Amino acid sequence: MVFRMGLFAVAALVPGLAFAQQLAPPIVGTDALAPALRQQVDAAVAGVLGRTGVPSAEVGLVQNGRVVYTAAFGQARLAPPLAATPAMHYPVGSISKQFTAACVLLLQQDGKLSIEDPVARWFPELTRANEVTLRMLLSHTSGYSDYAPQDYTIPAWTHPTDPVKLVHEWAEKPLDFEPGTRWQYSNTNFVLAALIVQKASGMPFPQFLSTRVLQPLGLQNVLNLDTDRARVEPQGYLRNALGPLRPAILEAPGWYFGDATLAMPVGDLLRWDLSMLDRTLLAPASYDAMETEVKLRDGTGSHYGLAVDVTSEAGHRVIAHSGEVGGFVAQNTLLPDERVAVAVLTNQEASGAAEAIARALVPMLLAPAAASAGTAAAAAEAQVRAMLNGLERGQLDRSLLTADGNFYFSKEAIGDFASSLKPLGPVTEVRQTGEALRGGMTFRAFAVRLGTRRITVTTYTMPEGKLEQFLVEAANE
Repeated sequence: MVFRMGLFAVAALVPGLAFAQQLAPPIVGTDALAPALRQQVDAAVAGVLGRTGVPSAEVGLVQNGRVVYTAAFGQARLAPPLAATPAMHYPVGSISKQFTAACVLLLQQDGKLSIEDPVARWFPELTRANEVTLRMLLSHTSGYSDYAPQDYTIPAWTHPTDPVKLVHEWAEKPLDFEPGTRWQYSNTNFVLAALIVQKASGMPFPQFLSTRVLQPLGLQNVLNLDTDRARVEPQGYLRNALGPLRPAILEAPGWYFGDATLAMPVGDLLRWDLSMLDRTLLAPASYDAMETEVKLRDGTGSHYGLAVDVTSEAGHRVIAHSGEVGGFVAQNTLLPDERVAVAVLTNQEASGAAEAIARALVPMLLAPAAASAGTAAAAAEAQVRAMLNGLERGQLDRSLLTADGNFYFSKEAIGDFASSLKPLGPVTEVRQTGEALRGGMTFRAFAVRLGTRRITVTTYTMPEGKLEQFLVEAANE
């Protein structure tokens, strides 16, 4: 049960499966969103919860690389009623796998292992351990069978277990496929990875996780469900068919080891997201390995890196993962290039509400950036038009230029601009056609029409706004 890949998002939102509920206004923590956008976010979250009947959600947003919003909606417990708050600890399920992968990558940086090492280095008794590597464990390409595919709590999970026993039971079975030839989600992989962290580091996995990951990132409110479950404030729920909400059973200690161990407030999950966006914990090469799609032996893409889904949507690179344990579903979505993150924690199993909320909110966070980009492009186009109009007359506002830009516009250059541009006629069209960052400056290209003639203008703009470059060339017509 400890993972779901968005399989329930459609079914949970189909008309007829909705269970309307009255939601109190959200309890909001950090809040730097524009009021209009905040209202849109609040309405979107409340709408999903209302349609699905999921009791509560914690929601956190990162925009432009900073936390701008944390809020909680609905009831963390139905009886006696307990309103959800952003400070409550919700299990995050398989999002925990990212933390385990980070532990492995830190040990690789320490020189204590390599992700290309075979499992046999630590567990030679497991099936084909000489052929299965750590990278295969972290990318779900090992072939080891999943010990927890069910989306409900089976009897075995209600009794404590030992992770070593679990691994020997499930990783001594025949492989489901040849190592590296297929992608198949398996929680067994990450229980084994956490046990390898213990052996390679010489300390218990929870201790290594706390010492090397949680403490350096200031994640002070993260709980271990094996030992701290009494501190989890929300109750997890389930539905039988279309029936009423009923308390769900949280799996017993030992079943979460390394694959779904953690619970936390949404603010701590956002701090983890910021560390991913800013690359503050691991070496750049480790983040590259984590976020690069693993290829199968035949070259087919897996759409998965190391403990993260790696996809692209509408031209945006997306790093994401969902998670589920008994009574709880979470979704964590990052757009690294736009420095955006959406984290959603909910308390009903087998529900697509967390994913639906994330999908509704990501475009809202991108829209202001797109609008800002459009405004910047319009301002740049206006500047190009004004510069060309002045240069046609042999005039130039040198306060707009850097020292290098002023050097370029010698008396001779200004004369050449005027003599070659004025005969073409007035500027009738300026359109930005490209933008990129280079050398700490913003490069822009423009398609320009003067009378009936087309030209190309390229500029480099310094962060403070001065022009380092303003070049004109004939267009390829």
